[in-house]
Amino acid sequence: MMQLLHVLLALVLVLPQLAANLAPTGTLRATFIANNPVQGRVDSAGATSGPAPDLARELARRLGVPPGITPLPSAGAVMESVITGKADIGFLAYEAARAEQVDFSDSYLVSGSAYAVRADSSIRNSADVDRPGVIVGAVTGQSQEVWVREHIKSARINALPTVPANAVLAALLLDGKVHAFAANRTRMVELARDFPAIRVLPDDFLVVGQAIVVAKGNRTRLDEVNRFLAGMRTSGFVKASIDRANLLGVEVAPAPGR
Repeated sequence: MMQLLHVLLALVLVLPQLAANLAPTGTLRATFIANNPVQGRVDSAGATSGPAPDLARELARRLGVPPGITPLPSAGAVMESVITGKADIGFLAYEAARAEQVDFSDSYLVSGSAYAVRADSSIRNSADVDRPGVIVGAVTGQSQEVWVREHIKSARINALPTVPANAVLAALLLDGKVHAFAANRTRMVELARDFPAIRVLPDDFLVVGQAIVVAKGNRTRLDEVNRFLAGMRTSGFVKASIDRANLLGVEVAPAPGR
């Protein structure tokens, strides 16, 4: 009984300290990319769902503070929200260039990236994409665009400023304005489901880890986030969130090798 009382007392003392560090305004302010289904979705009423909102709500619940979840239009906007202190945490795919500006947690899930092509295209796998005469589409600043800029040598890249609606993206492919479009597999599978004249290549050209980012240099905050995510991975919380969101090409991240 005394041992239990000591544990409860420790929690009473520690939780306010954690909340003060992770949510200094009294609200856990979290941001994610609104048009990335791997992170989350926003319905017509503005309600958010998916792994990023689920994790933000659970972390806020454990801290004893309300969540403030803000969908943003791009990775750059999420970065800016964390760097300027408008958000306490953000959700982003890991990239080395981004890690120079914010600190990344361990990954909580990993997601594949794939090319979508016309169903009658001669392109059969990712290696076929990088050849003269092929136009590769991607969205500026997304992980897939960063990857194709670094790795594609022979094909031409057509970078779009924002994520197009599926109907617009389908028209780009079907009209031959781009021959392959690079994005996360979840979105490409949804595109092919809605437009049968489009198919998704079977192999992933890139697999990225989704993580939580915090302001640079706050090691205590980062350690607490990593401890939280470790529990969310092993408890089945992340897997259940992936399943509820019906995400394809997405898996729970393995435990980090330390």
